[in-house]
Amino acid sequence: MARASTTSDAFNAVAEPRRREILSYLAGSERPVGEIVAALGLEQPSVSKHLRVLRDVGLVRMRCQGRQKLYRTNAEAIRPLHEWAGTFERYWQHQLNRVKERAEAMARKGAKELHAADSILKEK
Repeated sequence: MARASTTSDAFNAVAEPRRREILSYLAGSERPVGEIVAALGLEQPSVSKHLRVLRDVGLVRMRCQGRQKLYRTNAEAIRPLHEWAGTFERYWQHQLNRVKERAEAMARKGAKELHAADSILKEK
C-alpha cells in the first residue's frame, strides 16, 4: 500500500520532524516566517514549504500584516493528534508508576541496610 501524501492529513504532515519543530515553535505565539527561519536555523524556502503543508492540512493559520505573513497554530486542528497520542498515556503512566515503585522499594531497602550498618558500628 502506498504511503499517503504528506498533505493528506495532519498525521502525515507531522511525520516530518521539521514540521513538528515548527509547530512547537509556533505553539508559543504567532510569528513571521523570518523569525521561524532564524530561531530554527532552517533555510527560508524550506520553512515556507513546511508551512504550506501545515497550512494545507489546517494545522497552522496565516494572516497578512502589511507585507509580512504571520503564522500561528490551529489548536482545534491539533486536537485529533493530541487525542490519539493520549490513548498511549495510560500505558506510559503505568510504566512510570512501576519505575517509581521500584525506586521507592530500593530506597527503603537501602535505608534499612544503612540503619543496620549504623547499628553495627555503634555496637563496636
